Amino acid sequence: MSGVYVGIDNGVTGSLALLNGRVQFRMIPTRTEQSYTKKKQQITRVLIPELINILNTWVNTEWVYAPDVGHNFRVFIERPFVNPHGFKATASALRALEATLIAVEQIGLSYQYVDSREWQKVMLPAGIKGTPDLKRASVDIGCRLFPQYADSIRKHKDADSLLIAEWARRKGL
Repeated sequence: MSGVYVGIDNGVTGSLALLNGRVQFRMIPTRTEQSYTKKKQQITRVLIPELINILNTWVNTEWVYAPDVGHNFRVFIERPFVNPHGFKATASALRALEATLIAVEQIGLSYQYVDSREWQKVMLPAGIKGTPDLKRASVDIGCRLFPQYADSIRKHKDADSLLIAEWARRKGL
C-alpha cells in the first residue's frame, strides 16, 4: 500500500518522521517555561503552532502531494508512558500527547496509536531489554536504514519516529 507514513515518538524529547520515498526527520518543537506549581521548577511543552507548521509543510509539499492526501497520509503515534509511580513523567507524556493530538486534528489527519513493543518487535533485534539497550539499538538500526540522518539520530539518541514510520510502511498499514 503506497502512501505517506508519519511516525511520532510522543513526548517533549520525541521526534517525528515522514516516509514517502523521501525521508524527513525532525525533533518535536518544544519550549521550557516556569511550571504552574508553587515549587520553583521548569516544564517543557510542545509548541503546537510549530508542530502544525511542520505537518502542514509535509502535507502541502509537492513530493507529498496527492489529490486525496487525507487518505494517503497515515500518522502513527507511539502510545505515551503512563505510570502512577512516575507522576512527573506521566504528566509530561500526557501533556505532549494532547498537544500532538491538537496539531494532528487541527490539520484533519487521521491517526492511530502504536505500542512501543509492537514496532520494536519488528524493527529491533530480539532479546533487547531496558531503555539504554533499546535506545542504542534504535540508533544503530536508524543510522543503518537512514544514513542521511545519522548525525541527527546520534544527536537525538534514538531513531524511534523513523522506525515507527518504517514499521508502518513495512506492515502496509
